[in-house]
Amino acid sequence: MAVLLEDIVKAVEAWLKILKEPEPYVDPNLDPVLLVPGIAGSILNAKDAETGKEERVWVRIWEADREFRAKLWCKFDPDSGKTVSLDPNISIVVPEERDGLYAIDCLDPDMVIGRDNVCYFHEMITEMTSWGYQEGKTLFGFGYDFRQTNRLKETMDRLAAKLEAIYTASGGKKITVITHSMGGLLVKCFMSLHSDVCEKYIKSWIAIAAPFQGAPGYVTSTLLNGMSFVDGWEAYFFVSKWSFHQLVIECPSIYELMACLDYEWEHAPLLQIWKEIQDTNGNSTAILESFTPIEAVSIFTQALSFNELSIGGIDIPLPFNKEILQWANKTREILSSTKLPPNVKFYNVYGTGRDTPQSVCYGSVDSPISDLQELPLCSATYVNVEGDGTVPLESAKADGLDAEARVGIPGEHRGILCDKHLFRIVKHWLRADHDPFYNPVNDYVILPTLFEVERHHDNGKGIDVISLKEEWELVSKDDQEENKNDIQPMIGSISASCEGDEARATLIVHPQSNGKQHIELNAMSVTAGGA
Repeated sequence: MAVLLEDIVKAVEAWLKILKEPEPYVDPNLDPVLLVPGIAGSILNAKDAETGKEERVWVRIWEADREFRAKLWCKFDPDSGKTVSLDPNISIVVPEERDGLYAIDCLDPDMVIGRDNVCYFHEMITEMTSWGYQEGKTLFGFGYDFRQTNRLKETMDRLAAKLEAIYTASGGKKITVITHSMGGLLVKCFMSLHSDVCEKYIKSWIAIAAPFQGAPGYVTSTLLNGMSFVDGWEAYFFVSKWSFHQLVIECPSIYELMACLDYEWEHAPLLQIWKEIQDTNGNSTAILESFTPIEAVSIFTQALSFNELSIGGIDIPLPFNKEILQWANKTREILSSTKLPPNVKFYNVYGTGRDTPQSVCYGSVDSPISDLQELPLCSATYVNVEGDGTVPLESAKADGLDAEARVGIPGEHRGILCDKHLFRIVKHWLRADHDPFYNPVNDYVILPTLFEVERHHDNGKGIDVISLKEEWELVSKDDQEENKNDIQPMIGSISASCEGDEARATLIVHPQSNGKQHIELNAMSVTAGGA
């Protein structure tokens, strides 16, 4: 019986070994990568000074709104440039588990239903792990208190220490930093203030959906009305838009996302208001007034002049904060003067194809605004431009840096982080795909199929003749429209001559079929005076 039982145990063990997940693929040749999220993209814990206990306040579902107000509502300190929680016993910290990746992966690990709404870098972490990256050795994360200014000394010091630690852990390999959204502004500030650290530790920087010149439409409505990160029925279990509104008025990071004042916009961002005006006879009429970003400050000031919040039985005035605005203007000066450190390569990826707020309008000809203090209670309409739904294309492209490449991907601001096209581009730039023929700008692979060169010397005529024949296959995921049989090859030719020498070439581009497009090049040169 004992022998039979032992055989059963061995059989079960063997079965479990078969079912056991295979060891993850690890590529030891990869350089380390640091992921940096954008606004609201980090888990935040509230630490009690008396007990030392930490509790997650962003993101959470249970009692989310109450804890948000109690722990994250804050006031700006103009001396330090830091915004501090209203409760003096509370400090906000970012968890460091999984070498920083825990804080930027799924922002509410306990959430099951609606989990997609709170996942940040989750898909990218999973994808990069399949490429051979390993947490803690070649893949790291950097979360931060996104309420703060993008140039807070405390954050800058943490980032410097993080880069040094990664450099040491990887055996002296330089790092590629991948940022999303406002994380791009944070890293750009860091490059301006700590160029020497970047030169020592950073190999390249890939910015995704960065609002380099601001997100004017998004921020204007946020400052006047608040923001929502979750739509639909899930919003009833999340932080209210009003609670967010009271937070952002004291957040330097939000002010730093306002439209850059010294940038020459192709489509100038405006705040527009249909105002109710009465003539001398007491008759009302509606007129549309437009305000530039500088002029809009007076509107913010009037609209929020009596804004306040109540906490612990105390009413706290919360008007538009001009001290934060002054701080943010200085931050934008730093951003606009940033140069890439020597030997650091920069790549810019941005979202396209989405209606994106650029100008914001309140009221209408039929329902004008009679009192500016009504604005926080009004719904905005937008004048849209192309972008990713949050950051205008014009802003995202205007990085002001010497980029190796700038690539647009059709997609939404947060959704772009799950885009397979983005993964393919990033994988190529990280040199994790080992594919020298992939072109990330146009998302195709150039595959050489033929290369022939013939040289001939004609002694009688005293000329050298060189003929070249080259062919390629362009492999992409997109096919052309229907009726491909009706499409004829495109043929082009060119010739040139100079002092008896002559060259001519013919290029034939065949119609695309089954994801492939065949290209032929035939060229010949004739050189006089050969010996």
